[in-house]
Amino acid sequence: MNASAQLSDEAVIPLLTLDPAAALDDLAWLDRAVGDARVVAIGESAHYNAEFLRFRHRLVRYLVERHGFSAHAMETGFVEGALVDDWVLGGDGELDEVMAAGLTSLMGLWTPIREHLEWMSGHNSHSENPVGFHGIDMPGSLSSLLSGLDAVIAYTGQGAHLREIAAAFSAESAFTAPAALAAYAALDTATRDALTAGLADLTAHLTANSLDLVRSTSITAYDRARRELATTVALDGMVRALARGDFRSMMFAREAAIADTVEWILEREERIVLTAHNAHVQRWPGSLPGSGPLTSVGLHLADRLGGDYLVVGTTSGTGRTLNTAPDFYDGVLFADLEPPRPGSLDALMAATHDGLFATDLRTLSPADAAVVDAVPDQRLGVQYSPVDARKAYDVLVHFPHVSAAEPDRAALAHAPAEVREAFGKWEPEAV
Repeated sequence: MNASAQLSDEAVIPLLTLDPAAALDDLAWLDRAVGDARVVAIGESAHYNAEFLRFRHRLVRYLVERHGFSAHAMETGFVEGALVDDWVLGGDGELDEVMAAGLTSLMGLWTPIREHLEWMSGHNSHSENPVGFHGIDMPGSLSSLLSGLDAVIAYTGQGAHLREIAAAFSAESAFTAPAALAAYAALDTATRDALTAGLADLTAHLTANSLDLVRSTSITAYDRARRELATTVALDGMVRALARGDFRSMMFAREAAIADTVEWILEREERIVLTAHNAHVQRWPGSLPGSGPLTSVGLHLADRLGGDYLVVGTTSGTGRTLNTAPDFYDGVLFADLEPPRPGSLDALMAATHDGLFATDLRTLSPADAAVVDAVPDQRLGVQYSPVDARKAYDVLVHFPHVSAAEPDRAALAHAPAEVREAFGKWEPEAV
């Protein structure tokens, strides 16, 4: 692609604000794009950016209020997400604690998330069409089986011995995930195999005793327990793959398991909003350095849902983005975001318009479509990944500048000590 290429003015749909509480009229053009889609996926180029979080809050609100979507499915633990769903639907509990315990991988420690959950609760308190919440990812911030095992043990009364094995390598948070993996790798093969075999036995127990379990509880509780166990089994497989250095198999397992959970949610909700990283939701293979193409969640869902799956991707200009270097674990949470590389999808969008804007990739003129089709890659965080933009996304939203979201101090007070310590090192730089 020509480094100076840009889209025509006709392709630009200006967006007036990121304020989630503002009028929604500037999103009316989305009506045609959304149509009858049952899943609208909203991507983000990196986690924990204020602009991405506020935009998706606004778009979730639009889809709920204007199109009757009934659930928000978010890239966070499925098991833990039940706490959030209960709270937004009027359950007891303090929001500070729900944000810290009900959202994994640090997802609940930001003020835009508080604002979003408060909106969901407020909407549900007066609406005849409440909106629920679901996590879609593996439990324990991808580094501990304990929350998943605890949920299944509480339901079945089986599996306490497996908890003892899992506790030997469990992590309190995303900051101790490397230590958890090292602890798993240090386990002898027989212990690892005993855990995997025990999880298989638990799965067989749930299946064989389905009638009695449903009679003694409910079909809703039984179905949820099966999904909680399935995500826990998937995480065990992911950790096994990482321990043998097979990152590719780990990623394949994660993407497929997330897609299965989204499909599980869709069996219970008529229309859902899915929010996750661009790399997950795109209808295009993911890629990692030194690895071949990876089948994304979006490819799974496109295969299963066809036209019922709509993807809104994002690009960005300058600012701050999640730090993916090793010193992240020392509290350097964000890194500078340089102007996008010439020729990339982000550079094309940045050259097209100075402000916040969207473009509908399905309605481009032939000339604009040719410009987009010439783009070889997109930026995901600070890395670049191959992409065919019009196959990957239906709509793109460009953010000229992105910044670190504000930490939610009340939620942080309930986070593990290592999380509070890391945020304490970083926060003075963000003020």
